[in-house]
Amino acid sequence: MAPLNQALQTRIEWLFDMAQRHTQDFASLEASLARQRYNAQHPTAIMVMKCMDGRINIPIATQTPRGIIQPFRNLGGIFHLGWPHLGEVLMGAVSKAINQGRQALMVITYHFSKGDEKRGCTGFHYRTADAMAHTFGIRDEVSQLFGQQHPTVYPLVCGFETDEEALVVHGTGQQTLNMAEISETELDELPARLQTLLPDMPNQMRDDLLPLLQGNWRHIAALRQRERSLDIEHREWMICVGRGFDWLHLPNLALIIGPYSPDLADPIRKAAGIIRSNMAARRIPSDGFLLMSSVPYENIGVDKARAELKSRFLARFAADVIRQEFADLAPGMRVRETVLNWDSRSVEPLNP
Repeated sequence: MAPLNQALQTRIEWLFDMAQRHTQDFASLEASLARQRYNAQHPTAIMVMKCMDGRINIPIATQTPRGIIQPFRNLGGIFHLGWPHLGEVLMGAVSKAINQGRQALMVITYHFSKGDEKRGCTGFHYRTADAMAHTFGIRDEVSQLFGQQHPTVYPLVCGFETDEEALVVHGTGQQTLNMAEISETELDELPARLQTLLPDMPNQMRDDLLPLLQGNWRHIAALRQRERSLDIEHREWMICVGRGFDWLHLPNLALIIGPYSPDLADPIRKAAGIIRSNMAARRIPSDGFLLMSSVPYENIGVDKARAELKSRFLARFAADVIRQEFADLAPGMRVRETVLNWDSRSVEPLNP
């Protein structure tokens, strides 16, 4: 459990300990073999664009081995493919899959709560219709970038209902498939329903989407067997800037800002405002907060050196914005710069 009411240094030590445990789990022999076996059986590369909200953990919700799904996370799940860095990173991921002879399934998500709209997406001020419209706009941009027929890159819009952690797949027309509404007797019908729902999706992609939905059904069934607290209080005490935070999936503890938008200062201001509000409401201790940067690298040498420079730049940029516009928060700001080894998922601090 997160030490929510402990001193800031205790919380930071807990955070890095959690990152280390994630690395150990990811790098274990069992996990490595599970990824190899899964990719051999289901070759489609899967990418997910989603909000920074820690409740939206697609690998857990679909019972998919860690490292299979590549996440793109940003405040509010807001993306525009015209953003220069986002386009560069996205094209790199797609090109890598194509060069391996794989197709790419790009899952574009919005999230909502069926029980209380205030548990929905704060990035869209809890307006699910606006969040959904934005995801369909991203789908159109993907089609414009990679082709309207989708033989290689397929954009799939999915809702994520956070109360039961259920996927809602949007198909042609107004058709949807809500995994929370599927009974056990209907599971055998899923392949046929996907054929009707997504008739333009290549067969291999549809076959590789199926285990995600089956895993989500099992996950929902397991959640229904135990008591859960849905009214989780917002207690964010860290601002994370960069990429490589897929190990950090905790509800309402971190505000994650992807380095995609040309105007990074705006989401940083919004995140700092949330931290200030949390302190004022005494939802978190007032002794300070963590600003953390992360940039992944794949190869030692120039690639790692560039990641280190980028991480230090992101931390410095964010810290300068906060010092200039939130002078009251600045004295309690603790900065941690890191890079992430993409192969091992090891978080490597650059400063003590």
